[in-house]
Amino acid sequence: MIIAVDGPTASGKGTISKELAKHFDLPFLDTGLLYRAVGWTLREQRGNADNPDDAVKACAFEGALLDEPGLRSEAVGGLASRVSVHPEVRRALDKRQKDFAYQPAGAVLDGRDIGTVIAPDADVKLFVTASSEARAVRRFEEMKRRGEKVNFDDILADILKRDERDRSRVTAPLKPAEDADLLDTTDLTIGDAVQQAIALVNAKISRRRDKDPA
Repeated sequence: MIIAVDGPTASGKGTISKELAKHFDLPFLDTGLLYRAVGWTLREQRGNADNPDDAVKACAFEGALLDEPGLRSEAVGGLASRVSVHPEVRRALDKRQKDFAYQPAGAVLDGRDIGTVIAPDADVKLFVTASSEARAVRRFEEMKRRGEKVNFDDILADILKRDERDRSRVTAPLKPAEDADLLDTTDLTIGDAVQQAIALVNAKISRRRDKDPA
């Protein structure tokens, strides 16, 4: 079974995806980390995130980099959003994601274009969203817990900027797949959001079984 989870930054899709993977005993991949690894590598190479040639060179990173805690920083996240607009970068990372998605054990992947591009025939597709203000509050609180000095207005502005880049890029823009179930987490606790996600997956599995009984 392949579960594709898409949505904007700080919507809760990462936590929801991890919990779905645990619940259904499936391998999990946060595909956003791949783009963050490109951003990290590009910074190390002193490249320009807006230059596609520099960004593509940064795609040749070692898999061990995905375990680097620094990939979660806001600075690297901003670079990831910028390099992700390049079609050349998305093509370079497509194979890693598709190989993971279509492994025999099945998988849960979260990202921006899993249900539309990477695994368009996924068994279950969820699009997790929340208001920009709610997402900014979550990111603000998360960064404060890490001891970072942050300004709420700056975080909200950055989220709005990332949303615009993700939705307006020519290649693989952020949008729900036509057959995706929408999960709005604006007013949900993470526990409630996870339970709703599990219920949506179970409902989709049940519908598929009814259509194609063994």
